[in-house]
Amino acid sequence: MTERVLVNQLQARADGPVSVSGWVETVRDQKKVQFVILRDETGAVQLVNPATRELEEGADAAAQAAHALTTTISELTHGTFLTVHGELKHDERVKLGGVEIKIGTLDIAAAALPETPIAADSGLDKRMDWRFLDLRQRRNNLLFRVQTTLEHAMRTFWIERDYIEVHSPKLMASASESNAELFSLEYFGDQTAYLAQSPQFYKQMAQAAGFGKIFEIAPAFRADPSFTSRHATEFTSIDAEISWIDSHEDVARMQEELLQVAFQAVKDKHGDEIEELFGIEVQVPQIPFPRIPLAEARRIVAERGYEIPRTDGDLDPEGERQISAHVEETYGHQFVFITDYHPEIRAFYHMRDPETGLTKSYDLLFKGVEITTGAQREHRVDVLVEQAKEKGLDLEHLEFYFDFFRYGAPPHGGFGMGLARVLMLLLGESSIREVTYLFRGPTRLAP
Repeated sequence: MTERVLVNQLQARADGPVSVSGWVETVRDQKKVQFVILRDETGAVQLVNPATRELEEGADAAAQAAHALTTTISELTHGTFLTVHGELKHDERVKLGGVEIKIGTLDIAAAALPETPIAADSGLDKRMDWRFLDLRQRRNNLLFRVQTTLEHAMRTFWIERDYIEVHSPKLMASASESNAELFSLEYFGDQTAYLAQSPQFYKQMAQAAGFGKIFEIAPAFRADPSFTSRHATEFTSIDAEISWIDSHEDVARMQEELLQVAFQAVKDKHGDEIEELFGIEVQVPQIPFPRIPLAEARRIVAERGYEIPRTDGDLDPEGERQISAHVEETYGHQFVFITDYHPEIRAFYHMRDPETGLTKSYDLLFKGVEITTGAQREHRVDVLVEQAKEKGLDLEHLEFYFDFFRYGAPPHGGFGMGLARVLMLLLGESSIREVTYLFRGPTRLAP
């Protein structure tokens, strides 16, 4: 059996026998010659076959085989998976990579139905219904290669700096963030479990365990009935937590270095193809990122003519777009840290500055969209309990969490970042549904 060769390896091979496998993208069935564009996970190649339309009486085996091959190619449907054994030939006149393969034999692995349920102009919901077909596009293939490179670069960044990777449980006995955004389920009859909204508590447990620096890239769940372009009920969260910090600035510095390294890796490996298929030039951010306190950000937004309707003091989505536009115009930067949030709009475990009473926390905006919340955590258990009381939380359900700090804990902090939001903004897409392998939202549980 001839070893399978990937399409992106063909240009480097000498002319001669070759075997390729993939799916049919197009068939041009002309009178004297047939062309098939075959695509695999790495690219597309042109296959060619001299057509044998008529079969004379008494034709020999070779002629019969040629006629049968012509018939088979004529009947190929878009999406059919097959293997072709043939002769590779370099020809600079061939627009698709400068190579083509003359078909010798063709083996169909699985034929596709002739009527494809989606087309290039199908709406997003229809494409989501048939996501496995939608993902066959070269553009979508690249998207998930970018995701792979991005995650690998971040993991490499952390591992080279001696971080420990953890895998925290996604079934919890109590809430990690807000009781209003929990998915609950029956757990062995008489118990209720909740899907984790974030690994927050377990990231902090690792600090009390003496791990020092940890990270996790894993699913998280939010029972939030939002239908915006940036919300999902199940998403991939990128989290890190570090010990022995002086403030949230230590966390912010780590995160901006991480993103600079990760974006550089994406640009180096995929930059040209991203520009070709997405029309986006990957910009590697310079560090440090701009920092703007929330009160100043609100003032700047107001001076730009937009009044934020929210009453809790936070920025709304339009406010985020406005402050990001200001940063782009003023600093030429796509990222900005918004800092110094009031405790009322932050989680109970955020540390507060004793002088200002504001939290030692930040949101990170990228191209006008919030992608991260980061903070220094409160590690003094007596203060932590009081802040939980202020929020009206059920202290009994938090006892296991408070225990983490009753036996000693270092000053620490970290962040959580949504992978899909980063990809959406990096590639200039309009919705996280486009950059999520299989999206989950309030009305979507399939495929």
